[in-house]
Amino acid sequence: MKKGFLFGSILYLWTSCFATAQNWPNWRGENGDGTSLETNLPVLWDANTNIIWKTKVPGFGHSSPIVWEDKLFLFTADTETQERILLCYNCNNGDLIWQTSLLKAKLEDKHSDNSYASGTPATDGKMVYVSFFDGENVIVAAYDFSGKEIWRQNPGTFSSPHGYSCSPVLFEDKVIINGNSLGDSFMAAMNKTNGKIIWKVPHENPAHSFSTPIIREMNGITQMIFCGNREIASYDPNTGTKIWFVDGPSEDFCSSPVYNKKHDLLLVSSAWPQRHLLAIKPDGKGDVSETHVVWRTTKGAYYVPSPVCTDDYLYTTMTNGRVHCLNVTNGDIVWIEDMGKQYSSAVLANDLVYMPNDEGVTTVIKPGPEFTVLAKNEIGEKMNASPAISNGKIYIRGYEHLFCIGKND
Repeated sequence: MKKGFLFGSILYLWTSCFATAQNWPNWRGENGDGTSLETNLPVLWDANTNIIWKTKVPGFGHSSPIVWEDKLFLFTADTETQERILLCYNCNNGDLIWQTSLLKAKLEDKHSDNSYASGTPATDGKMVYVSFFDGENVIVAAYDFSGKEIWRQNPGTFSSPHGYSCSPVLFEDKVIINGNSLGDSFMAAMNKTNGKIIWKVPHENPAHSFSTPIIREMNGITQMIFCGNREIASYDPNTGTKIWFVDGPSEDFCSSPVYNKKHDLLLVSSAWPQRHLLAIKPDGKGDVSETHVVWRTTKGAYYVPSPVCTDDYLYTTMTNGRVHCLNVTNGDIVWIEDMGKQYSSAVLANDLVYMPNDEGVTTVIKPGPEFTVLAKNEIGEKMNASPAISNGKIYIRGYEHLFCIGKND
């Protein structure tokens, strides 16, 4: 075999593996919508089978794991010491590399289904950004990969009987946080390097929003879709300028929006006091409440868990476990199945939907108009965090342990 051909073959295999490998750097992954390009993932596992490693997690929280290359980061709370803690693990073996205490303060009031460490961190490969609550103020802080604090910022106050669970979003040189609440309701962007506030948008209609924005190129411009301030709105993430908005459809939001590129539709559900699922054309200006809502339904509308979307189907679930498959173009329900109480959000990878529930069971579904289950996988403990996918592995945080799931060749 010629050396040039051999080298070219090795280079092709190396670049192919590199091209399909993805980090999972923030809430709902690189795209912020629960999707991954990784393909060589397990379909079957249990508490023993295809478990690469399993490690005990100190404290408790619903924060989901994030992954950058060989490091995994997790947010947790020690209710005995009243500390909020950032953890860093080795992805290869599950060893805890370091942990650093972010805050020691009286635990705030919260909803019984919430935790004291529910917001998911974000990383750009240089620093880890995390947001938490000291009982009065929203705190956003940056740490390097050795656990050293680089900066800390208080962009505003927060007030909610449900507690705190907002996750930062990264865009270019900015860390963006949703501070929508009954207090100093706002949204703000901070400089990633030093934490200085770049822009802050006050909200005139305080409510509860725990929704994490998504950022997309739509209608030829970069848009950040924010659910809060009793509206669904598009902002310019560079300046905080509002581009368009849809009133309501009710007061509160929990889940994150998704964007269907094939049909150019934003899919958003409100949470309380009514749940409305809307499909919106993202090419408007100003108030588009009566002009750009393509369809609206209460059937299949979701509350806490965020959905996943294929080209033609949207997969949603309520906390009661009623999973709906809807037609993206018109909102018609294709099928409904009961998969058990669920607060964690589904992921889409390997051309499959991985749908977890609170009992630690992940149902693997083949997308399509027929309900087709390929596997039901148990980890042996309860969970509320959402899965992360990277390095050909699925990382799941249970109530007590962190699991790395992969193919045992």
